[in-house]
Amino acid sequence: MAKNSEIKLIGTAASPFVNRVQFVLHLKSIEYEFIDENLASKSELLLKSNPVYKKVPVLIHANKPPIPESLIIIEYLDEIYPDIHPILPSDPSVRADNRFWANFIDTKFFPLFEELRRTPEKEGKEAIKKQLIEGSKLLEEAFVKFSNGKDYFGGDDVGYLDIVLGCFLGWTKFVEKHNEFKIIDEVRTPKLLEWTKRIWSHEALMDAIPRNETLMDFYMMLQINRPPRKATSS
Repeated sequence: MAKNSEIKLIGTAASPFVNRVQFVLHLKSIEYEFIDENLASKSELLLKSNPVYKKVPVLIHANKPPIPESLIIIEYLDEIYPDIHPILPSDPSVRADNRFWANFIDTKFFPLFEELRRTPEKEGKEAIKKQLIEGSKLLEEAFVKFSNGKDYFGGDDVGYLDIVLGCFLGWTKFVEKHNEFKIIDEVRTPKLLEWTKRIWSHEALMDAIPRNETLMDFYMMLQINRPPRKATSS
């Protein structure tokens, strides 16, 4: 990406939260400089830019204060570039409903991916798989409601929830492959499955979705720095 751009994004390619910011930057055709962060040894720039959470992503815009947290960054970009591919719905009620589901995805659904990785016992893993499947059914219902028969949560084109959920598709495929089950499939979630194919092939999004090699490297880093919990003896 463009060096010396007035917009810089501190992140790592394997982070879905970074990827969702990249989605918006690409959809709005905003030039930016990507500053690759090593989360195993965090830089002074990251620690200074996000001293509270010490996490990526962080958006740096010219001489303004750094902006952390992906959902906050998305809304900021939508506000400063409102006329280029609007992301949030214009209706306040629909916007609030979108934010509700974004909160569900970030606090209830995706955390199960990490819980599955860190859970050692087969019985515990199976229980988490069931929770993921139930969560995917709820998201199928949400897609039907928001899309209103069209291709995306946002209707005719990618909107807020497409970005919020779509950034997890790389990790979804990774988790499915390494745990031998399907979170999204043609029987339980047929509409969501077709939607995933559209996101994977969308010209503004496809390059920001990390591939298996990138995710595997990040997964191995997690296994070392945040290993699975030890199995409890029965």
